[in-house]
Amino acid sequence: MKLSRRQFFKAASGAVAFASLPHVLKRAGIAAEEPIRVGNILDQSGILNIYSLKQISAGAMAVDELNAAGGLLGRPVELLFYDSQSDGQFNTKYATQALLRDKVHVIHGGITSSSREVMRPAVRKFKGLLFYNSLYEGGVCDRRHVSTGMVPAQQLEPLVDHVVNNEGAKKGYILAADYNYGHITSKWMQKLIRDNGGEDLAVEFFPLDVSNFAPALSRIQAAKPDVVWSALVGGAHIAFYRQFESTIGKKNMMLASSTYGVGLEQTQLSADEGDGLILGTSFVDDLNTPAAKDFVSRFQAYTGDDGYVGEYGEYGERGIKIWAEAVRQAGSPEPDAVIDALSKGGVSVNGAGGTYTVDGKTNHTTMDIHIVRGNRNQGFDVISSFSQRPPKDTQQVCDLHANPDDTTQYEVEVK
Repeated sequence: MKLSRRQFFKAASGAVAFASLPHVLKRAGIAAEEPIRVGNILDQSGILNIYSLKQISAGAMAVDELNAAGGLLGRPVELLFYDSQSDGQFNTKYATQALLRDKVHVIHGGITSSSREVMRPAVRKFKGLLFYNSLYEGGVCDRRHVSTGMVPAQQLEPLVDHVVNNEGAKKGYILAADYNYGHITSKWMQKLIRDNGGEDLAVEFFPLDVSNFAPALSRIQAAKPDVVWSALVGGAHIAFYRQFESTIGKKNMMLASSTYGVGLEQTQLSADEGDGLILGTSFVDDLNTPAAKDFVSRFQAYTGDDGYVGEYGEYGERGIKIWAEAVRQAGSPEPDAVIDALSKGGVSVNGAGGTYTVDGKTNHTTMDIHIVRGNRNQGFDVISSFSQRPPKDTQQVCDLHANPDDTTQYEVEVK
């Protein structure tokens, strides 16, 4: 089945709604039931939409498959889409609208950490539930926030260990996006590099619209690190990888990243520009497992898009599947009932990247992690894999059983 524009319609509230086709609902016996509403707040447009477009489609696919299988609790699931346009003001506006006016049962949304942080107050105020389907810097302790993506203890800890100890790249130079994700992630990079006996030579931050990295590359050449660490974000920052290869080159200096590939950067670069870059991930299309192959095949058949899907595309299905299982266990789509089900720690699903299990004390997700290297086919080769890594960085600071009213984001300290 291919995603059809006819499945999208303008809701009375002004949001763009997605509903499974009438014959799908009728065949499943749920056409007459009241829908369960899911708000989807992502960047269909804007400078960060490289992370959202396939996530939007994968979320719709997951909803269609739910409905075709009989819906959720015998009711159809309906998506309401809001284009946050890479602008935090729209994240705030649409989170409020979705919960207060459109009466959604859950929000799946936010790409950047800054977009998440402006939505959390609205979600708390209106007693909603936010599924944040994105890798991030960790530390958010909030019963109304569920993280389905990687945090530093899952991604960066094995990645830094591999680069410093297996690749022998002890001296690192860090480049990061200039907002809370980049600032906190760079601290994690510094801490983990030092913990592994390495040295962080410098940290630089870049606004999301910067595309000229020539001055930074000159400073990197002068510093002579073994590896450059990238926590760069967005379409403009893709220019760094091109400029690095044309000036320094990965044959002369390693590149490692926490963010490369999640926006399908490798598909926009040449073979030379993407070849050899190392990253940590919870999903790439190249995983040699039946589940990964099945997901990619279903997505391509559903959308008619035979291109690379990637981790952020897979997050679209992952988030819906985890939420749907929590709703089943709760016996209700109401946020407080779902939160209570999540707190018990038994919400677990099998997905494209393996088993995903929500930790009831933190609302963060245990998952498989892979260290991969970019290849000349605009894909990745798996170097090593780590089964069922817990979000232990957030577990060390967050206990929602003991402190259910905690809404803090805890940050790492670098000494």
